[in-house]
Amino acid sequence: MSDRKKVTLPMLFDKMAKGIPLTMITCYDYPMATLVEQAGIDIVLVGDSLGMTMLGYDSTLPVTMADMIRHAAAVRRGTPNSWLIGDMPYMSYQPSDELAVLNAGRFMAEAACDGIKLEGGQEMCGRVRAIIAAGIPVMGHLGLTPQSVSSLGGFRLQGKSARQAKKIVDDAQALEEAGAMAILLELVPDQVCQIITERAKIPIISLGSGPHAHGQLLIFHDMFGLYPRFTPKMAKKYGDAGKVIGDGLKKYVEEVTTGIFPEPERYFGIKEEELSELRRLLEQER
Repeated sequence: MSDRKKVTLPMLFDKMAKGIPLTMITCYDYPMATLVEQAGIDIVLVGDSLGMTMLGYDSTLPVTMADMIRHAAAVRRGTPNSWLIGDMPYMSYQPSDELAVLNAGRFMAEAACDGIKLEGGQEMCGRVRAIIAAGIPVMGHLGLTPQSVSSLGGFRLQGKSARQAKKIVDDAQALEEAGAMAILLELVPDQVCQIITERAKIPIISLGSGPHAHGQLLIFHDMFGLYPRFTPKMAKKYGDAGKVIGDGLKKYVEEVTTGIFPEPERYFGIKEEELSELRRLLEQER
């Protein structure tokens, strides 16, 4: 499928040190992952946002570990060489260190992930340390954290006030000190993202947080018009695959209804002598 080398953690840090921006995408299934592999994306996140984009929920909260493992394994088969991160779903890590390590380990053992991502700052540093102690790389997630969207007041910019921004900066430092290999900043003011990036010795990835991070993340379905409910401001649409697919489906309905499809080249026949013999056999049964 691809002759590129497997992305490793040292390769990501080397890119960061050289000032080469990291590319990251959220992807959920095998067909799309094959395209991601061909494009040479550095980091692929199997996000719990699949609850909305793939399963039709209104939030990420109903997503289970079983959902995540199934999708992560499929993505790994499609992109064997990216740095693959499994997103820890709601309540798969919050209750205890033991549960967090167990579920993080499932991503590694059952889906061949390279690491996991979890939401939260200083309050989650104990979980981060426990997972890292088990030999599993951890990416942190700050700013707009969808699993806590109810307490954050909805899907909105985080860190607009000095105090809120200071909390995010402190959380980023705490996660780095706890051993996180990278941090995703979602919907944080670009100036705050820049401050965090300038202080950090680990990769900082921006999702709607401006150009000053070490890398950028977009969600596959947002990039190509595949999530009809809404397209967030932070998402740049690189193509409208949703329209292409929708138009194709309408054309299919039209052609079947009017008898255009299937055309002769779309189906198969039987030799005339065999058809005659079939008719003779059927006639004998009468």
